[in-house]
Amino acid sequence: MVRFMQMMNYIWNICGKDVVTAFDLSPFKDICDLGGCTGALAKHFTSAYPECNVTIFDLPKVARMARQHFVKEADQRISFHEGDFFKDSLPAADLYILARILHDWTDERCIELLSRIYKACKPGGSVLLVEALLNEDGSGPLTVQLYSLNMLVQAEGRERTATQYTALLAGAGFTNIQHRLTGKLYDVVLGHKNEEK
Repeated sequence: MVRFMQMMNYIWNICGKDVVTAFDLSPFKDICDLGGCTGALAKHFTSAYPECNVTIFDLPKVARMARQHFVKEADQRISFHEGDFFKDSLPAADLYILARILHDWTDERCIELLSRIYKACKPGGSVLLVEALLNEDGSGPLTVQLYSLNMLVQAEGRERTATQYTALLAGAGFTNIQHRLTGKLYDVVLGHKNEEK
């Protein structure tokens, strides 16, 4: 498990900065990284946005290993909350991060999770999806097509287009959905929760 976590850490060292700065996320002070694993992406957030605090929500075993091997006590703006994001209460936040999570699941499970996030999200908050986006016609990029095949074989999920992620977010209640291509391994999709809800 530590080896897998090291690989995830390495990936975010390559493209984490581009992911966290693709949109101006400085208005969000309380961030929850669901399935945040090693905290590598959380570290990029606290570096890019010095006013934010990040809670990493992950399974107990993952959180313990991350504390032991990856997140130092000096990282005071990063904390852990143990749980299962499909079953347990989500910590309140004004920005939720789902990085390389939705591609593991069917559309129905994605909407279930996004609906849970929408309910927990503070009014005016948002959710940021970090995924490898397929071209709208599904023609590529080749690496994303290969990721999609891998997800189909190993899990229930698949890679999706920006339009498909937009439909999932809208199905859970999010609005004003935008996406950005980073030019790196992963792209971002941002959906908002209205102020009055």
